[in-house]
Amino acid sequence: MQEFFHSVTLDRDKCQGCINCIKRCPTEAIRVRNKKATIIAERCIDCGECIRVCPHHAKKAVTDSLDVLKDYEYTIALPAPSFMAQFNNLEDVDIVLSALLAFGFDDVFEVAKAAEIVSAATRKLMQTGRLPRPVISSACPAVTRLIRVRFPGLIDQILPLNAPVEVAARMAKREAVKKTGLPPEKIGAIFITPCPAKVTAIKMPLGTEASAVDAAVSVSDIYPRLLSYMKETAAESQLPTLSQAGKIGISWGSSGGESAGLINDNYLAADGIENVIRVLEDLEDEKFKDVDFIELNACSGGCVGGVLNVENPYVARTKLYRLRKLMPVSLNHLEDQDNPAAIKDTLKWDTPLEFVPVLKLDDNMFAAMQKMEQVEEIVQSLEGLDCGSCGAPTCRALAEDVVRGLASIDDCIFYYKRKHKKE
Repeated sequence: MQEFFHSVTLDRDKCQGCINCIKRCPTEAIRVRNKKATIIAERCIDCGECIRVCPHHAKKAVTDSLDVLKDYEYTIALPAPSFMAQFNNLEDVDIVLSALLAFGFDDVFEVAKAAEIVSAATRKLMQTGRLPRPVISSACPAVTRLIRVRFPGLIDQILPLNAPVEVAARMAKREAVKKTGLPPEKIGAIFITPCPAKVTAIKMPLGTEASAVDAAVSVSDIYPRLLSYMKETAAESQLPTLSQAGKIGISWGSSGGESAGLINDNYLAADGIENVIRVLEDLEDEKFKDVDFIELNACSGGCVGGVLNVENPYVARTKLYRLRKLMPVSLNHLEDQDNPAAIKDTLKWDTPLEFVPVLKLDDNMFAAMQKMEQVEEIVQSLEGLDCGSCGAPTCRALAEDVVRGLASIDDCIFYYKRKHKKE
């Protein structure tokens, strides 16, 4: 059986058995059994929606400790574009970058820089006309995993390029090897992540055999420790120029930023997992034939809405817009790179994305059809209220659990009362 790594985990001691999480999970990966929630590993896409809605803080994201800096001779910070939106009255990205160096990183490489290169590569790839339209962004790993388990017919439309953080890690390590002479295994590329899905994308990547990112620390972990260093660097009369990204790169931090970087108005951008699912369902029904590109972010507002951030996503988005006004449009282009062949290998996927049929009822087609008939019979016998009191998110989900032997139809309190009333 395939093993799964998940950043999203459950603290059973804190779980009170409420049903907030099961109603919001986009892949129906959570059940409440014996008054405690359980996560079905093969279904979970680590979107973090359960973390967001749990009133008891029983769901949490597992990230690397900042002590991971001690594991490498040379460390590179990879700050996400949305990280810059967490700070009040920030007028210069170099303040944050300098503070990261003062904190203990040996170098810093903006993910926003890699985002501009990915934007340029996307424009070039779409101009070839070889990609089926509309092209779906592969930047949000939660969305990519959602498509892989729920929308197999759309897999071929996913942009076959690595996410900016992966591109940033590969470029940063290549530069560090030249600069230091150290072997790659002694160089640590450490991502400052806004969400758990990106942690999972590092530990169990899609589209590539292994990630060049060595660790992922959360924004919420490093943010309070970085503030004192930022005060010191902000007080300096002249900061070194460290930032190598412009408006296009940093705009990836909020919904619509990636699409805007394509310099093409024929796009659609949606954020929030429920809105994403609606768009994907409409896309399956071929309702977006005239759209060239679709950008989807599982978090509301885009990456600024990640559950590992500290700032309100809408406040953060405003901060990002204010900050980008002071920046040039773009500082990175494909034709400006020193090694175009290496950049090409850095950008493109090396393993195809495959459908993972975690929702199937049986491996045997005939048996699966029989079980589907059983599911329909059970659904007809239930109230259809989708109340969740049985521990499953919907009546159909309960019926499927019953057919799989994971639950009893008597778990439905309405069915149970009706049956015993007849008796």
